[in-house]
Amino acid sequence: MENSNNAISLLDRFNRWFQESVTIKLFSIGFLILILIIPLSWVDDLIYERQARSGEVLTEITSKWSGYQSICGPVIVLPYKVTEVFKEKGKEPRIVEYVEKAFLLPEELKTSGKVEPQVLHRGIYEAAVYQAGLNVNATWVTPDLHSMNINGKVLWNEAYLVFGISDLRGISENPTVMYGEQLLITEPSNELGFRYNGNMSTGLVAKLNWDDENNFNQPFSIQLNFKGSNGLNFIPVGKTTFVNVSGPWSNPSFNGEFLPVSRSITDGGFTAEWKVLHFNRPFTQQWVEENKNLSGSDFGVELLIPVEQYQKSMRTSKYGILIILLTFVSLFLVEISQRIKIHPFQYILMGAALIVYYILLLSLSEQVGYNGSYLISSIATVALLTLYSASFLKSKKIVGLFSGLLMAFYGFIYVIIIQQDFSLLTGSVGLFIVISTLMYLTRKINWYREAV
Repeated sequence: MENSNNAISLLDRFNRWFQESVTIKLFSIGFLILILIIPLSWVDDLIYERQARSGEVLTEITSKWSGYQSICGPVIVLPYKVTEVFKEKGKEPRIVEYVEKAFLLPEELKTSGKVEPQVLHRGIYEAAVYQAGLNVNATWVTPDLHSMNINGKVLWNEAYLVFGISDLRGISENPTVMYGEQLLITEPSNELGFRYNGNMSTGLVAKLNWDDENNFNQPFSIQLNFKGSNGLNFIPVGKTTFVNVSGPWSNPSFNGEFLPVSRSITDGGFTAEWKVLHFNRPFTQQWVEENKNLSGSDFGVELLIPVEQYQKSMRTSKYGILIILLTFVSLFLVEISQRIKIHPFQYILMGAALIVYYILLLSLSEQVGYNGSYLISSIATVALLTLYSASFLKSKKIVGLFSGLLMAFYGFIYVIIIQQDFSLLTGSVGLFIVISTLMYLTRKINWYREAV
């Protein structure tokens, strides 16, 4: 009987030690944090999925309007005959004639235009599209055909002008192409003889019907009205290329290989000017081989509607484990300092609320934007955790302190997210202060005592 009582006493002591041991409590909290990492990773997957869905919808919207437009040209193409004599042993010499093409870029190219953006909607998603009008003026000088090793007969009557536009579906009116005072007839083409937009380039072709080389002294002008989506790019084919673009869009992004030499951005719109010399681009002024690639020197303007809520939500979720850790540490310090017992299930519920916060943040950000969703989600989560903690913390002072810590945590994360150049500095300094504070608050705790 005595042995039985001793066994029960030992079991009771072990149960009491297991429930009240600081070490066991720390291990339990650490294990719960590791478990909560799993659903936290699901939040990241959900953000990626929503971002991909947004991209798919925007692609679908713009595909029905017209795609991202790239403008290249105009370029004059001169066909010429090449005669070659092939000699084969034991046979008569064979004369072969075939036609090759010379491509001539303008001496000076001036392009001015205006884009008129509008926003198309599909559910909660938006896409920026536009209608644009361009006025293109180009001049040529008479080329030195001998320097290009063109010794054959130039087929002047077959010379033609090409003008590249990457998505012909966007042309909304018949283009007006003038050579001096002469109106040229244009036709669409999928074979311009050179590439400027991937593997295939499309555009317009106009026959020149020249008689000889004395026709280069007349200027060319092109009036083009077209539609596009997201942005507009230009290829600097002129020996000197000037581009001036304006539009009523208050948040343009200038991209490509060259930034504007001057720009003006106001709430009412933007104006940008570029000047590019032939020294700045990776292709020559004239060539004879086909399928030459003119890519790599394009520039222009983007009218994308920012979807920064996904990037910011993703960055915020990266700090999820930190928020959970700081919250649990705060509760643990309350336990050991106020001798209040908090059950592991209560930790789990609070951790679940901290994870649901990020789903709430993502869903609301698609409706009201990131800043508004962060405010709403943070207030709702802090209020929920405060009301729940009041059921076991008992002291209103402790509940208020816990609520203040939560608000400080979310405020700290928001400051890091909105920072651009100083986010790393702000985060590292903030974490240093947090660690220092924890060291100060726990400096007198006896971690070797067995019971809380």
